[in-house]
Amino acid sequence: MALLFQPIQFGQLQLANKIIIAPMCQYSATEQGEPTFWHEQQWSKYALSGAGLYIIEATAVQPEGRISYADLGLWNDFQANKIKAIITKVKSISPMPIAVQLAHAGRKASVSKPWESGQQIPQTDTKGWQTVSASDLPFRSEDVTPLALDNTDIQKVIADFATAAKRAVDAGFDLIEIHAAHGYLLHQFLSPLSNQRDDEYGGSLENRLHLTLEVFKAIQNAVPQNFPIGVRISATDWMDEQGGWDVQSSIKLAEQLEQLGAVYIHVSSAGLHIAQKIKIQSSYQVPFAQAIKQHVQIPVIAVGLITDAIQAEEILQNEQADAIGLARAILYDPNWPWHAAAALGEKIQIAPQYLRSQPHGVKDLFTAF
Repeated sequence: MALLFQPIQFGQLQLANKIIIAPMCQYSATEQGEPTFWHEQQWSKYALSGAGLYIIEATAVQPEGRISYADLGLWNDFQANKIKAIITKVKSISPMPIAVQLAHAGRKASVSKPWESGQQIPQTDTKGWQTVSASDLPFRSEDVTPLALDNTDIQKVIADFATAAKRAVDAGFDLIEIHAAHGYLLHQFLSPLSNQRDDEYGGSLENRLHLTLEVFKAIQNAVPQNFPIGVRISATDWMDEQGGWDVQSSIKLAEQLEQLGAVYIHVSSAGLHIAQKIKIQSSYQVPFAQAIKQHVQIPVIAVGLITDAIQAEEILQNEQADAIGLARAILYDPNWPWHAAAALGEKIQIAPQYLRSQPHGVKDLFTAF
């Protein structure tokens, strides 16, 4: 059997295969952070894709933690109940586990939708607010200067991650992913380019790791024992010459997260600094996953311009990663796992209503849930 279609364990959660639908912001929530019909149809579509796990988009733990005014939230029970209603529907048509990525955007918050301008909205606008960060350094020079979080604010962020995690469990999610990547708040504390603090949350690498590790422990203490928690990181800022966050720092973080009980490390990169220089090519982030995999025993998820089944299988065969994360590729083709199974000569479980759609000449591709 192709490795891509073998089961994998994330802690006590078993997945049918190693295809992970990575989080993709949809900018389609209400201004109150509640899901809409867009989310219902999208989650249902992915649940019927045959992938092993779907991680829904970055979901804010505080109102000011949203990337945009149209982002999902889990900072109140009303949002949680709306999400729970959709998850209940989705799970009635598919056994696929569903996860949530809990997030805080920090200084990269308060922006418009990407198809509008994607620029930061000032707090004087009804759709904008004051941003916060590790230090008072804006992401772009034209952005409003973020407020540096004091210790009281930091403890509130940690507590709100934990409370959102409780809501996530109650809403029916099967796994929680902590968003510590792409230049958002936790990443802002990790990188020396955005963290110029001189307290216990800044300075040394050990200090800069504190917030991410404390958020992990707070969530772990808030959810049922052995509930699976994974972490998404940016392995590098792509600014090594400027002294940015790098792969060696990511290895240290991954090792400590493994010791705490993380069930996987989801390895992306970049997003922290406007001057980043990314060498984009096929599988361009996979070497980062491979480097981290050599230092941890828990599964490592690779992402980054992985677009076809043969490419994904080769990454697994070459032991560069343990699972494959897809984002834009599956947004473009929600039935990507079906086509991957056909290309690799494997079977895939689908809803019985689709059994008649098996292509002529592709024998025994489908089995029913």
